[in-house]
Amino acid sequence: MPHHTPLIATIVAGIVLAFAFGMVAQRLRLSPLFGYLVAGVCVGPFTPGFVADAGLAHELSEIGVILLMFGVGLHFSLGDLLSVRKIAIPGAVVQITIATGLGMLLAWTLGWTWGAGLIFGISLSVASTVVLLRALEERRLLETMRGRIAIGWLIVEDLVTVLVLVMLPALSGLLGGKMEEGVAGDTASILAALGWTMAKVTLFIVLMFAVGRRVIPWALERTAAIGSRELFTLAILAISLGVAYMSSALFDVSFALGAFLAGVVLNESKLSHEAANDSLPMRDAFAVLFFVSVGMLFDPKILIEQPVAVLATFLIITVGKSVGALFIVRAFGHPMQTSLTIATALAQIGEFSFILAALGVSLGLLSEDGRNLILASALLSIIVNPMLFVALDRWNARRDAEKSTKAAEAEAAEGVPPATDDDFLPDRALIPAGNHIILIGFGRVGSRVGKALHARDIPLVLIESDRDDCIAARSLGIPCILGNAVAPQVLADANLSTALVLLVAIPQTLEAGPIIRQAREVNPTLAILARAHSDDEVAYLLKAGADATIMGESEIARSMCDSVESLIRLTPRLRAANSDEPPDAAPTSPQAA
Repeated sequence: MPHHTPLIATIVAGIVLAFAFGMVAQRLRLSPLFGYLVAGVCVGPFTPGFVADAGLAHELSEIGVILLMFGVGLHFSLGDLLSVRKIAIPGAVVQITIATGLGMLLAWTLGWTWGAGLIFGISLSVASTVVLLRALEERRLLETMRGRIAIGWLIVEDLVTVLVLVMLPALSGLLGGKMEEGVAGDTASILAALGWTMAKVTLFIVLMFAVGRRVIPWALERTAAIGSRELFTLAILAISLGVAYMSSALFDVSFALGAFLAGVVLNESKLSHEAANDSLPMRDAFAVLFFVSVGMLFDPKILIEQPVAVLATFLIITVGKSVGALFIVRAFGHPMQTSLTIATALAQIGEFSFILAALGVSLGLLSEDGRNLILASALLSIIVNPMLFVALDRWNARRDAEKSTKAAEAEAAEGVPPATDDDFLPDRALIPAGNHIILIGFGRVGSRVGKALHARDIPLVLIESDRDDCIAARSLGIPCILGNAVAPQVLADANLSTALVLLVAIPQTLEAGPIIRQAREVNPTLAILARAHSDDEVAYLLKAGADATIMGESEIARSMCDSVESLIRLTPRLRAANSDEPPDAAPTSPQAA
């Protein structure tokens, strides 16, 4: 029996096509974000076939923005920013100014208003967090000086974007867009509205850090104490969505700022890591719908009707702001390798650009053509960015080969060892050469295993994809390789071929399977022990090549059974200690009891 279900149809079409095109993008070594945008184009009103409900897609994308910004706040690290503040803060500000100026210049040549040019330029200046982190993680640069500068730079860009999102509605009238309700058109009224907006934002921020900083972590910890995973996940969603909605309803603050601050506040909780992991599937799902909804707004005809404008916009992103970033990093005294890495990492735009463009259109500041230019150049930059990194990798390989040759010649001539490169991980030399244990994962289970093995002086190397967990392991003296163990090179760097044992402590069974298969192919004699949560997972891991598995429920049941006899012996003695009953009357076995 047919039903009119536009919401279900929109979600199903968006998710299915995003999956299909995301897989294609992954196989082409592009960011899956490209596939999600293409999926949106396919279900949008500008292409033939099924057309999703644009209004519902917009509502779903708002949830995507909230969860996306919550995730940004949850991973916001003031420490990362402060460690590279001397270059990241001025560098990002200058680079944003350069890109914005170039965007305004292009907008002027196209006959747009200066307000439209301002929004257009700022949108072109903000790099995609998703694309940048993926590129750095693939090359294992997150822990290097280059990676830290890029991340700090990105944090500054994110903060500037959040500030623009806050101020833009109040300044819309002054920039030539729609006036806020109840605001006159004169400059004094607009500035007064801006002051009132900033006062409300300030009040909201103060309340979040004075009250929310205590209440939100407290509520999450009380929920965690109940022991229900469902309620814990629900609490995270309630916090992110509830704070975002409250910020808009009570303080006229954007959903984006409210969700971002909720994530920042929750980041200080000791449960922030669990919160990030538990909310990740929901955040990913709605983030995908956000990118699909953005793709629905793109009219491909602009590629034919305005090719010169598209090319100019693309060049501002990939050449203009990247060259500016390169010269800025060089001006601060960093080597060319670092400068090129930062420039390449920033040669793309993504989610924040889409959010800014959508706000600009809703305020009447940016035209649909302007948004289409941003979307077209974003798609092109996401395609080209991996190619730029491949070219950079080849340049780095040639440079390193030449440097090694010169260093060897100098060492042979003078007996002086070559200088170490600051970009190498500090504990790489500590990784055992053989007869060691490789531990994958340093979460709730892996951290206990790793600490116990390290305390016994057993040769150990850890592989961990979470930066904070890797830093925590290194602080204990455990050698850690930052990266995803699914990547063959990461396993190779852990000296897999000479290892004795592989312990897979990550809870993601589907990810553990490929790791085990690769390890078994490289080292057939390796003893492999993996973690499972059900009988089906045990069967899957054993089929993948594991020698044995540990299932939590089974081990708990076994431990409880092993403890029964001791408890039976102990209980009568405790009773005797609190009464006149002689302790030797206590039974000595379960049968006697």
